[in-house]
Amino acid sequence: MPAAHSVTPEFIDRLAERAAEAERLRRLPADTVADATASGFFDLLVPARYGGVQAPFPAILDPVREMAHGCASSAWTLGFYALHNWMLALFTEQAQSEGFATRPFLAPAPLAPTGRGTACDGGIRLSGRWSWATGVMDGNWMMVGALCEREAGDPSTIYPVLALLPIDGVRVEDVWHTDGMRATGSNDVVIDDAFVPAHRLVEVSDIYSGSAPGAALHDADTYRWPMVPALALLAAMPALGSAERAAEIYAERLSQRFLAYEGVMQKDKPVAAMHLGEASVRLRALKSLLADTVGEIESIVAAGDPVERPVRGQARLAAAHIVHESRAVVSGLLAASGASAHFLDNPLQRIKRDVDVIVGHVVFDYDTSRELAGALTMGRRIPRTAMV
Repeated sequence: MPAAHSVTPEFIDRLAERAAEAERLRRLPADTVADATASGFFDLLVPARYGGVQAPFPAILDPVREMAHGCASSAWTLGFYALHNWMLALFTEQAQSEGFATRPFLAPAPLAPTGRGTACDGGIRLSGRWSWATGVMDGNWMMVGALCEREAGDPSTIYPVLALLPIDGVRVEDVWHTDGMRATGSNDVVIDDAFVPAHRLVEVSDIYSGSAPGAALHDADTYRWPMVPALALLAAMPALGSAERAAEIYAERLSQRFLAYEGVMQKDKPVAAMHLGEASVRLRALKSLLADTVGEIESIVAAGDPVERPVRGQARLAAAHIVHESRAVVSGLLAASGASAHFLDNPLQRIKRDVDVIVGHVVFDYDTSRELAGALTMGRRIPRTAMV
């Protein structure tokens, strides 16, 4: 079996071969889920006590970036499946034992608190509708964000939680008809008055700060990472990997493309080399930003210190910058590739569509990310619900 911390070139090639099928299906092909399971990738961030690798958190980033060289939709979905194994490790011991009894544990996790939990004996009654449930077509568990009461009937006691429940308590609504990221199968889900026991609830404030109760069960810094930097940096990897692949495709195309109206090969035009050089240096800068951001958080976590909100805000901004710059690189290379790059059998057009959809994720809102990072650096108050 391949090392669980890496993906093989053959696996990436198979993702590329299935990319068109994945778009048509609007979900991952069964062979992709089977290949990822067999590779051990989903076990990368699973705690050792449950048979996982318990790797340092940053070990997930390069594999997801590399998968995007084959298919950004697949990389996004597989990456979030692995991330949600990490999130399960932040719940109570009982919840972890229940969830990790299912292998692979595949849990979509729409985090927006669009559900409501009514306090009851032993837990909550949960109802609501959630959008963007990536990977729900192959899920076997579900995590959702909700606003819950601590005391029944008392709205002053409402607080945000993540709730964990089996997939059979969820109804899927087929709404995922998009121009990009089609294979993620990010449909809506509906829950009608499902009971969720208290041990399958974890407070969002604890997950945001990196102090969730489940982390204490495992002797690893992996589970002390705060959630928003973890989520944002992971989610940025399909965009960065896509931009890297776009640069490779552009470079390959230069030696093949004859400009009929000019009578030259494109590789012989200085401006073509300039486009490639610009893309290369921008991608190097993004990878350096990523390494610097990850290194800072790893150092803080290793020292046993909390990752304070200004650092978390800067990490979210770094992830947003990586995604927006990646889109700019892809757009520039596509524009320099001529009209034939828009044929559906050319992967550049799929890369462009996928990255355009990735940019729309709420955590990559560039204005909000810049505002939050700046405000936190200056010590200003920010909304209690701000995603940092």
